[in-house]
Amino acid sequence: MGRNMGTRQLNRLTARTVSTKQKPGLYCDGGGLYVQLAPSGSKTWIFRYRSPLTQRLRDMGLGPVHSVGLSDARERAAAQRSLLISGLDPIEVREEESRKRAIEAAKAITFSKCAASYIESHRPGWRNEKHGDQWESTIKAYCAPVIGTLPVQNVDTVLVLKILEPIWASKPETASRLRGRIENILDWAKARGHRSGENPARWKGHLNQLLPALAKKNRVIHHTAMPFSEVGGFASKLRELSCTAAHCLEFTILSAARTNEAIKAKPEEFDLDNATWTVPASRMKTKKDHRVPLSPRAVEIVREMLKQTKDWVFPSTHKGKHISNMAMLNLLDRMKVAVTVHGFRSSFRDWAAERTGFSHEVCEMALAHTISNSAEAAYRRGDLFEKRAKLMEAWTEFVNTPRQDGAVIVFRQAA
Repeated sequence: MGRNMGTRQLNRLTARTVSTKQKPGLYCDGGGLYVQLAPSGSKTWIFRYRSPLTQRLRDMGLGPVHSVGLSDARERAAAQRSLLISGLDPIEVREEESRKRAIEAAKAITFSKCAASYIESHRPGWRNEKHGDQWESTIKAYCAPVIGTLPVQNVDTVLVLKILEPIWASKPETASRLRGRIENILDWAKARGHRSGENPARWKGHLNQLLPALAKKNRVIHHTAMPFSEVGGFASKLRELSCTAAHCLEFTILSAARTNEAIKAKPEEFDLDNATWTVPASRMKTKKDHRVPLSPRAVEIVREMLKQTKDWVFPSTHKGKHISNMAMLNLLDRMKVAVTVHGFRSSFRDWAAERTGFSHEVCEMALAHTISNSAEAAYRRGDLFEKRAKLMEAWTEFVNTPRQDGAVIVFRQAA
């Protein structure tokens, strides 16, 4: 095939000729434009030329005949000939345009999409699964309404301030963490090619000039606990509610469990006939299975929940998922109770120390605390299950007993 093949005479083909050709091969229209008939019967427009860069013969597809008519194919071929006259390789030009479109599409990815990708890529490195849940909840609550659907490239200082300023003074701890999370997500987006320029959520040398510093004395104190004398009254209010969060919170209080242990509880972990809940090592800080003795009320809660659920004891409204780690905290907020879920473990521990005669070891094992004394840990073989069962029964009795101001009820460990 010569250098000038098909270039001397234009418009050789007709629409009828193109539609009636049946024999596989190349049919020239002139000016480098061909119809290519494949053995399968498909017909495609081809622009054949020699690259001005390498002098190599190249075929450039211009589209299938059933989608691109003869006149359109000629216009496309003419556009490629113009590029050749300018010394450009049409295929190289098209690939460069495709790369540019891909870059623009990547930059158009939304902030929420970037946030979700960041969390998923970093979740395996976070020791505590609750950490990822906290990221998701804060991003959803504060960022999504403002910048969630915007291209991440468009997030600027004005938008970051719009998110942070309403909570900067009222929720300083949340605001500080949220700022850092936004900064990390935007840095990730830049590294992945989704945005360029400076990070508008950066603190030093940027937001510290626009927002007041947060004094440590104004930060929220973590794990605020309820006085144990008030837990009974609070539990009675929980029992008046029918939501899953209320059932889960009451169960968490009665079992002295951590949030992550309770919200991810599965039916197969329970032996209700023997009032036992075995939390798998994967959810325990100690990385060991933990047997929890359940009081009659705790068993009752689980039985009631299992009547309406299969996958999780405390299911989310989203099918197939467990209740969120923020659900109980949000419930406390709605009830205007200024404590944390974890704080109820402190309430339990204070009660056990002040109102019972149970030993320190029994109380600590009820909370699944790690034994700090290596010698003691080496010699302790059992899990004091029977003694812990009596402790949890006493705790439930205390919680279920209406408060009487001034009355002191002491629960003693059985011999």
